[in-house]
Amino acid sequence: MASFNPDNLPTGQLHGLLLGAIGPRPIAFASTIDAQGRPNLAPFSFFNVFSARPPILIFSPARRGRDNTTKHTFDNVIAHPEVVINIVNYNMVQQMSLASSDFDAGISEFDKAGFTPLASLAVKPFRVKESPAQFECKVNEVVELGNNGGAGNLVICQVVQFHIDDALLDSDGRIDQTKIDTIGRMGGEWYTRANGSALFEVAKPGAMPGMGFELLPTDIRQSHILSGNDLGQLANIHSVPDETAVNEYRLTELSELFITLEHDAEALEDALHRKAKAHLSNGLVREAWLTLLSFNN
Repeated sequence: MASFNPDNLPTGQLHGLLLGAIGPRPIAFASTIDAQGRPNLAPFSFFNVFSARPPILIFSPARRGRDNTTKHTFDNVIAHPEVVINIVNYNMVQQMSLASSDFDAGISEFDKAGFTPLASLAVKPFRVKESPAQFECKVNEVVELGNNGGAGNLVICQVVQFHIDDALLDSDGRIDQTKIDTIGRMGGEWYTRANGSALFEVAKPGAMPGMGFELLPTDIRQSHILSGNDLGQLANIHSVPDETAVNEYRLTELSELFITLEHDAEALEDALHRKAKAHLSNGLVREAWLTLLSFNN
């Protein structure tokens, strides 16, 4: 692997390597006002949620690398410590990109990028009507991380009111992840879209910890067919099917395979591992275990 000491890299290269590797990053489309009350709107991908109670969001309008100046958003939250963080989805990504242009102070990106300002309920900065989720925030603190170009400024925001598009909420009041269609920032000019086949679910470990890799049978752990992701699913359960269940599964679901390959143990093992892998790709962890254990039975 290539190895780097950040102290030896120019800011541009360091910035590019960090952003190229750390992604996708959610985007805070930050709406602020300046000391004169003029609106500003700008996107920042140094952003995430850091606490639920209190609800805390943090984003970072870093100092410009080319001339070490601060951005209007940073100046605005110092002058007026309130912000609305609007979530960006695919339908607004091109307009959001336009809003990232380095317009002069006092120029409204709402006008330049064609967004609709909505009055907020608890803060003075406007919400973005086109955004699927809007978080009105008070700025608790701004932490300056350095004085050099590229240095971040952590804007620590406490959510005091937020708004979610009704069409995104399911019957349990949760946001339907197949509908919100958010985007993420990558390196360079690349973005990613959280939609369609890009979405997938991973079962969380249960209340009882999984068995772990070290307890997997050696032939399974060293399989040349099963990937690390496959093994992770297998190791995420706390007990394996018993011998009776394995024998029953072998007789009812795998008998043809065993008859066909009964004289070729290596081919049989490979076939069972491939079948188990197919089960895992469909989230059928128990079936995968029954298939794998049937070889030794």
